[in-house]
Amino acid sequence: MGDSTILPYEFLAETKERGLLSGWCLQEQVLSHASIGGFLGHCGWNSTFESISFGVPMLCWPFFADQQTNCWFSCNRWGVGIEIDSDVKREVIEEVVRELMIGEKGKEMKENALKWKNLAEKAITSPTGSSYMNFDKLVREVLLPKASSFLPLD
Repeated sequence: MGDSTILPYEFLAETKERGLLSGWCLQEQVLSHASIGGFLGHCGWNSTFESISFGVPMLCWPFFADQQTNCWFSCNRWGVGIEIDSDVKREVIEEVVRELMIGEKGKEMKENALKWKNLAEKAITSPTGSSYMNFDKLVREVLLPKASSFLPLD
């Protein structure tokens, strides 16, 4: 109905020592924490990229725009996600969370997520990495020629 959601006291009491509810947080800090076993998201590109970058498998709950495409790739191509149907039921969420955290598919997803994390790190840190080389090319071919045109000629 508005800006906030009211949770039952019993839920807050039961999860008091095991979790934290916050209105806002830095997603990168959450995803990089060692206790995180999975990430429930709508599969927007930023969240998908951040989750992969930190090696965290996903529960994918897409709604619109690029989310369906990112979900499809996460689940079917990269092996790091499980899709949640739009008709969400408590029992289904429990089942997919259990599969993600302790099931065989979840273990495989975690391995895949770590593989993609390592590939992403290599892409930006290795001189032969695709992102490293593309950034270098951008600087050499686009930025440096423009910067040199502002230098005084002798």
